[in-house]
Amino acid sequence: MRSLAFYGKGGVGKSTVVANLAAALGQGGQRVLQVGCDPKRDSSRNLTATYPPVALMDLLAAGRRDLTAADLLMDGGPGVTCIEAGGPQPGIGCAGRALGRLFEELEELRIFARGWDYVLYDVLGDVVCGGFAVPLRTGHADEVYIVTSGELMSLFAANNIARGVRSYAAEGEVRMGGLIANVKDLAADRPLIDRFAARLGTRVVHYLEWSPAVRRAERRRRAVVRDAPADPWALGLGRLAAALAAAPALHVPEPMDDRELDRFLDEAARELEADEERAAERATAPRPADPPAPAARAARRRASPARGNGRRR
Repeated sequence: MRSLAFYGKGGVGKSTVVANLAAALGQGGQRVLQVGCDPKRDSSRNLTATYPPVALMDLLAAGRRDLTAADLLMDGGPGVTCIEAGGPQPGIGCAGRALGRLFEELEELRIFARGWDYVLYDVLGDVVCGGFAVPLRTGHADEVYIVTSGELMSLFAANNIARGVRSYAAEGEVRMGGLIANVKDLAADRPLIDRFAARLGTRVVHYLEWSPAVRRAERRRRAVVRDAPADPWALGLGRLAAALAAAPALHVPEPMDDRELDRFLDEAARELEADEERAAERATAPRPADPPAPAARAARRRASPARGNGRRR
């Protein structure tokens, strides 16, 4: 069983990526358990027919005791089963504490012993704080993937998460698998993300470029790989699933401190702007006239006045 935890800045599309990855792996014949570690309980929204989803903390708040696996597990479509931790109402209590209770229940109910090929943890949090680090701290997640875009705040969050991975790697077996880039403009975002990955000593597992099919599928509460399987985004998700299924290149990242990160981003911005200016200059520079084609030269010779061959008669 492989256990993968996914982190990323809020709004970067992490839950969309994880849900579609679960669906893609399930369609490929894998048995997948997706664990939603977010008090919003929205990780499984586009996979299950159950709405609102069943959440552990809701059951406990309602006074339920002696829970069974059937109380928590939701059908997520072919090959996929979902669980949601849930959490307190907004503004009340600590959402991170719900994860500790969730893992207690999962262990007690022996849910991890059900022969999963993959367990995917969709984890809330821009930083790996004590509560949301439960999958790492308890040894349940072996591989960490950070979903990021090319926006600066997303990269700040990715660097912070990498710091947490490095801290927990020193205490156990958790390692980083790489970045998953979920971007709006691939040509604009890729150069910076590539530089960022190299600086962290990690890799970009796959690039996904946003498509309108993502919005349409979410309106229908469906995974993109099920709603529009021929769309480029869905095909890219299939390639991401294949990349993760291959032997993972696990490693300990080398994140930057705040000063280093700020300096890196400033330098990268200057270099990228200089590259863009040079590209714009090349695009607007006058091009030398192309030499006339052989057919055009022959036509001009035929149209010009006849000349002597230079010999005396």
